[in-house]
Amino acid sequence: MTRITNPANTTIKAYRALRQRKARAESGLFLAEGIRLVAEAIQLNAPIEALIHAPELLSSPFAQQMVAQARQQGVRVLEVSAEVFESLSAKENPMGIAAVVRQTWLPLSSATFTAEKLCWVALDSPQDTGNIGTILRTCDAVGAEGVILLGNAADPYDLNSVRASMGAIFTQKLVRADYKDFLAWCARSEARLIGTSDSAQTDYQAADYRKPLVLLMGSEREGLPEMLKAACHDLVRLPMHGRCDSLNVAVACGVMLYTILDAQRRSTH
Repeated sequence: MTRITNPANTTIKAYRALRQRKARAESGLFLAEGIRLVAEAIQLNAPIEALIHAPELLSSPFAQQMVAQARQQGVRVLEVSAEVFESLSAKENPMGIAAVVRQTWLPLSSATFTAEKLCWVALDSPQDTGNIGTILRTCDAVGAEGVILLGNAADPYDLNSVRASMGAIFTQKLVRADYKDFLAWCARSEARLIGTSDSAQTDYQAADYRKPLVLLMGSEREGLPEMLKAACHDLVRLPMHGRCDSLNVAVACGVMLYTILDAQRRSTH
């Protein structure tokens, strides 16, 4: 087995570049670093292009088992020195394991509603990658279909988003769409479109959350544009009793998703 000890190695340089959105967009790849994320990728049969590990840093027997399992699955495994791995890592004290994974995007035309899933979540122009990852994690927890990114959205395959997703990046469907195509898809699917707005008249607990359903979240600063508001079957508001006039979008989305989960569970009993 060849061991890579030079941080200027061509392959390592290409993988290091995946920290940048441009390189991720051009290659269709992204980095998942750390024992939990790599284990999730392996166990969920994610499209791993390469597994990178530094034996000097990798003290976890479980992680070492993951490396062996990846080899058994035919994954390309690269052994590197600690110096090389540290040059690749975005962490101060890296664990010594990372995976280069192919991005998975679902075309909007292939997005469907399945009976056992809660809903789709659509995010209008989200800018914070950590929020996107957190929302993916919550979607996984409640059994949502996935996330549709509208407008000028940040990259869900950014390191911060991948880390915040805690592995949900591998379980949730991801879709990109413009407003026109999204609204046409909602109409074809006969889905209820529920949006959130601080000016809405309907309390979040009083809405009709029957399936098929799309939860539409606007940005913290701008909220939903008028065109999207007008397309919603209902707009709901979360009560705000303090001085703050808005919630973090990932927090608000979490409240909404568990409200929907509760409503749908009650409707089936």
